[in-house]
Amino acid sequence: MTWGAVTRFRLKHTGWRLDQALFLLSVYVVPALLALAALIALAFLPHQFRAADPTTLPFKALRDDVGALQPAEALEKLSGSRSVMRFGTKLSEAPIWFSFTAQGSSRRRSVEFPSRHAQTLACWRAFDLAPLGSADRSNTSGIIRAAKAGFVLSIGMPATPQAILCRGTFSGPAQLTVLDWDSGQLRNSELDFSESAGLIAGGLLTLAVFVFVTALINREWTYVIFAVWLVGNLRLCANAMGWDTQWLDRVIPIADISLLRKVTFAVYYLLTGALFSRLFRRELRQVGFLWLLRSGQYVGLVLLVLAFLLPYAQFIPMLWSLGGFGICVLIFLLGRLVWKARSRTVMWYVASLATVLAATFSELLGAAFGIPALAAGVSPVAAALSSSMMAAFAIAEQMRAEREHRRQAQIELRNTYEVMPVGLFTLNTSGRFIQTNPALRSMLNMLASDYRYRHWNDYFQPGAWGSLQALLMQGRDSEIEIGGNKERGTADRRYLLKAIVSKNVIEGSVQDVTERSKAVERLRFLAEHDPLTGALNRRGIEAAISHQDENALAWALAYVDLDRFKLINDLFGHHCGDEVLKQVASRAQTVLDERCAFGRMGGDEFVCVFGGLSIDEASRRCEALLDTLNNATYQVGKRAFQVYASIGLVACSPAIRGEDALSQADRACREAKESAHRRLVVYQNGAAWFEARAAELRLVESFRLNHLPPGLFLMMQPIMSMAAPTESLNFEVLLRMRAPDGTIVPPGKIMAAAEESGNVAAIDKWVVASTLAWIDEHRASLANTRFICVNLSGGSLNDERFTEEIFALLQSHRSALDYLCLEITESVALHDLLNTQRFIARVHDMGATIALDDFGAGYTSFRYLKSLSVDALKIDGEYVKSMCSHPADMAIVEALVSLARDLGMRSVAEWVEDADTLAALHEIGVDYVQGYAIARPQEADAILLAQSSASFVTDPDVARVVRMLTKEPGGAIARDTDVETGSASSTTSAEPSR
Repeated sequence: MTWGAVTRFRLKHTGWRLDQALFLLSVYVVPALLALAALIALAFLPHQFRAADPTTLPFKALRDDVGALQPAEALEKLSGSRSVMRFGTKLSEAPIWFSFTAQGSSRRRSVEFPSRHAQTLACWRAFDLAPLGSADRSNTSGIIRAAKAGFVLSIGMPATPQAILCRGTFSGPAQLTVLDWDSGQLRNSELDFSESAGLIAGGLLTLAVFVFVTALINREWTYVIFAVWLVGNLRLCANAMGWDTQWLDRVIPIADISLLRKVTFAVYYLLTGALFSRLFRRELRQVGFLWLLRSGQYVGLVLLVLAFLLPYAQFIPMLWSLGGFGICVLIFLLGRLVWKARSRTVMWYVASLATVLAATFSELLGAAFGIPALAAGVSPVAAALSSSMMAAFAIAEQMRAEREHRRQAQIELRNTYEVMPVGLFTLNTSGRFIQTNPALRSMLNMLASDYRYRHWNDYFQPGAWGSLQALLMQGRDSEIEIGGNKERGTADRRYLLKAIVSKNVIEGSVQDVTERSKAVERLRFLAEHDPLTGALNRRGIEAAISHQDENALAWALAYVDLDRFKLINDLFGHHCGDEVLKQVASRAQTVLDERCAFGRMGGDEFVCVFGGLSIDEASRRCEALLDTLNNATYQVGKRAFQVYASIGLVACSPAIRGEDALSQADRACREAKESAHRRLVVYQNGAAWFEARAAELRLVESFRLNHLPPGLFLMMQPIMSMAAPTESLNFEVLLRMRAPDGTIVPPGKIMAAAEESGNVAAIDKWVVASTLAWIDEHRASLANTRFICVNLSGGSLNDERFTEEIFALLQSHRSALDYLCLEITESVALHDLLNTQRFIARVHDMGATIALDDFGAGYTSFRYLKSLSVDALKIDGEYVKSMCSHPADMAIVEALVSLARDLGMRSVAEWVEDADTLAALHEIGVDYVQGYAIARPQEADAILLAQSSASFVTDPDVARVVRMLTKEPGGAIARDTDVETGSASSTTSAEPSR
């Protein structure tokens, strides 16, 4: 070691010793010497203004309740009174007359009347009633002056005793005494009084200002209350000593003294309660009785209000009673705190409060109960200083306890920080590490020796600092995932990051969520991908289509179906089929790029979404896909399979719905499968089928709303009676719809759109309601009408809500039910036989009839037919229109007519289109016929103008057959012997125009 280094070491060591010596001198030696000097001065040094004790003179006193006595009258009344040493006013504000005898002396003498409650004083010589002077709190005259808390009468050096008469007024619980002083000793006593007042005012104000400033800087609101409480303690002491008539060496107007004293008492009460509740808020939660403390605080509010409402003489008794309650509450809670908590803070506060109570209320209680010992009270200076110091000790103990609590919390936090399994960090605003815990250092491969010199970006993925800044802007509860750093060997790791900005630093946590992130990614992949092929599943395809909708660009959709695939599954098992599907998906991925989303819909059907490609480009991609899929065999083990694909491709506009696009592509794919020469069918915008399908979709969309589309109206097709063709006018109600361009929408499309939209029940309800209303309106014009048919769709009949609404409609149109015949199809009737039977029974009970429509079109079961008490059978028109050319159809129709007759039902033949069919049906014995041979669907007005169904016949051959029918005997069939039925259609039949 060089000489310079040795010298620097010695200087450094010497400086350290000097600092230690100065620290010991300042912290221990000087304060100890100051405390010792204070004790010696108090114990052994003489008082600067020591005064001999005065002589208490006896006096006679009386209260002038009326206030009308004159000096002579008062002196006469006093002559019969006995002498006292002390006289209490008992809160009376009436004038007090008193007389005393001042002793003769060779030294200058003064008589003191030491009462802070004295308001005025006037004195006279007793033997001649010559005035000696007068005084109040503002002015003095004669030989009377203000001194200390009361007044002084300077009597000079009387050679002989002098009798003196005085009159005084007092406020509050005054205690009147007469003190005989040597004038020099009185002067010392006054100086001592002023010194005590200055000492208590300066000391408490200095302490209060120090505490207040310290509390504001540290934002410790409890100590703000303590500082204000110290000022209240000062004012209370000033009141006890009698110098509360001034503040900061400024005289308070005499008119405001009374109000100021009342407010001081009330506010001091509130401050004491507030300081108590704040200082012991944690302990009070343990001891309970918080409601009692709240009630005491409410009492303080009442006192504050009364201070402004009541005069001083009435306020003091309220202060004794209500303040006494508050004091009892504090004493009770302090007792419980001493019993439960037993902390030094509680003990110091108990001592402080006891001192304040003793000093403040001893004189009041002495005056109230006439106890001289209590009235003498405790030294105000000693009480104020000692109580304030004890309260300061309590506050200091509380501060020490809180500091210790914070220190313990910091130790626990530090320990938790070190052992926390989650990574914790602190960064400066530029992104450099300030502090990390071991978990983070281990997680990120940090070196404890150099991490403080590293930046955030050194340990995470590129752009990690920007990601952290964005996270801080989102708010306290936000979190993000970021990746590791390649250079640190953590590139494959994922971390969950939370962070906040606190006091110009960034604090946060990091968790390693790599495994969870991988699991989430796997679940997300499985949610949108087919587990067998790895391609998108149905949900993934729908998401890809939705993405195209959001981009608002033209796109294309291809539907891919495999031919002969089912044969592979059936002959070689699903294992081989699965392998083929995997290879199909793999081959497809080699042809398609990232703009093409390829997925499996299910089975052997696939979908490809071409985003941002024209239909021509998408078509070329599909041709390439067909070459890849069809031109090479699929090798599974030792077997080779040849599978061919068919593709339907459609051009999609931004406005098209995803399910509609899939439907169109599926149709195009089916067309490709059915074609012998084409494997690819493309539907472009503007194609006839494409436009037709778009129109259908628009129609379906119009039914998706809660209300029915505009343009619906009713037409009616006559049903002719074979027994009386010219005497009856029966018909079926048919639904029609007029498009916005004025064209009539085919009824099949109407019902298909209604069923696809789920609105078919509303259509049926509208038709039934409109028909019933029309019957009620035109009943007088329907003299030849026996029945009017209305068809109910299968979806409506199986809807319980719809059936209840229909029966409610029927109930409200009872008069029209004689005409109504409801048609239900055979397949619907047999779908739920019991439900159908209940429905038919309710219809019959209400007076309407039932027909079974399209009979023979489905899987007819005669066994079920006998369970349905229908009134008529409508024979399916497929048999009727070809019965003259096909004997088998003739036989079927004849059998069905015979069956209906045997079961007591009427038969109705649909799709009657020529005279030969009409004549053949007459020979078979059909009851009613309906079709173009009789009439096409008519407007309602035409029906009202007609006399019979035969009125609409225009074909001469058909008319000839009708005339032949009218010449045969039988005539019209009466309503009471023959139930005429027919069919009506809210939906229309498969061939509604026939």
